[in-house]
Amino acid sequence: MIHVLAQSDDVLIIDKPAGLPLDPGRHGVASLEALLPALRTGRFIPAPAHRLDQDTAGCLALARSKAALRELSARFAARDVGKFYWAVLRGDVAGDDGVVDAPLLKHSTRADGWHMRVDAAGAAAVTRWRVLGRAPGMTWVELAPATGRTHQLRAHAAHLGHPIIGDARYGGGEGMLHLLARRLVIAGLDATAPVPPHMQGAIAACGG
Repeated sequence: MIHVLAQSDDVLIIDKPAGLPLDPGRHGVASLEALLPALRTGRFIPAPAHRLDQDTAGCLALARSKAALRELSARFAARDVGKFYWAVLRGDVAGDDGVVDAPLLKHSTRADGWHMRVDAAGAAAVTRWRVLGRAPGMTWVELAPATGRTHQLRAHAAHLGHPIIGDARYGGGEGMLHLLARRLVIAGLDATAPVPPHMQGAIAACGG
């Protein structure tokens, strides 16, 4: 069951569970696409207006018509959207806030597959961050991406020297990814997603 956080005639903002991919995989894994018909109120099946990684939980905007999908896509392209994420990072981040301004480029190897890394030849990528709480060995932060590159928050956290807990691809260790699309402001809607169970312990330890 998909929980709707906010809605209008044109837009739904849902709470996407961690581990749920947007699109069907090659091995028949459950996906959000299979659940969207249940949210239909007319002939148009709601469609995602942007992307969230499979392992990222939280706010995802769905368009309820073709016209709404065009409008929402244009808003994301123009950065006319408020996006705020919560993450728990490994280690003690120095300082209370800052900006990562580091271009990202996709790199692939036969042995390790693909990942994004900071590279002067890459696309511009900017992330603002601020510390929300601390505990031994971890830091709870808010991340506000000014751009929307693939794996931007994960790669920028690693670039800070403090990968997101559970992000094995970028050095954060095994387990579930501690990244939540906490708040989304778009098209007159302002939605906040609850903290998923797998992040609650770490955030509580950091004072949340």
